[in-house]
Amino acid sequence: MNEQNKLHAVNESKLERWRPYIRQCLDREPRGLRNIVAWDEHGRPRVVQVALVVDNKPFPTVFWLIDPVLCLAIDRLEAAGCIANLQQRVDQSAELRAKMRIDHEKHQAARAATMTPTEREFLESSGMIGAFTSRGIGGIQGADRIRCLHTWYAAHCVQPNVVGGMIDGLLSEGPASLISDAQS
Repeated sequence: MNEQNKLHAVNESKLERWRPYIRQCLDREPRGLRNIVAWDEHGRPRVVQVALVVDNKPFPTVFWLIDPVLCLAIDRLEAAGCIANLQQRVDQSAELRAKMRIDHEKHQAARAATMTPTEREFLESSGMIGAFTSRGIGGIQGADRIRCLHTWYAAHCVQPNVVGGMIDGLLSEGPASLISDAQS
């Protein structure tokens, strides 16, 4: 199945089957839930796709990481200062910045492919379409900014990106690298 079809193929019975699990992972009722687009190694949802307009508000973060193990690991990376460390690497590398720009462009195209005619009409008529055409992964405005590891990793699980690859590297260092002060 090509990427576009994967993002449009909504299986209502699959969503309903997994809705309680998704609710538990989010600790709230999912809003705008459209699809499950990535699965973990045990066959559970890892990333969900949400509508681009939820409660009449733009929602540029189309992919949400819900895997509780990964969410916790990435929470710990963020708490340990990894956003600043990775951002420093990006700031010092023209190659990484160029790859991030390409990743944002690919994500914008994937997000545009998920936009329904009704969403497009609403966003255009309300003057909010720019939030989708000019912003990248997670609605990030600067093409060379990281801001949130969760949004980058959710997008990476659907379509690999350079920041997600760096996160993979950090995660592969093992549990010891993810424990900030638990042993203090």
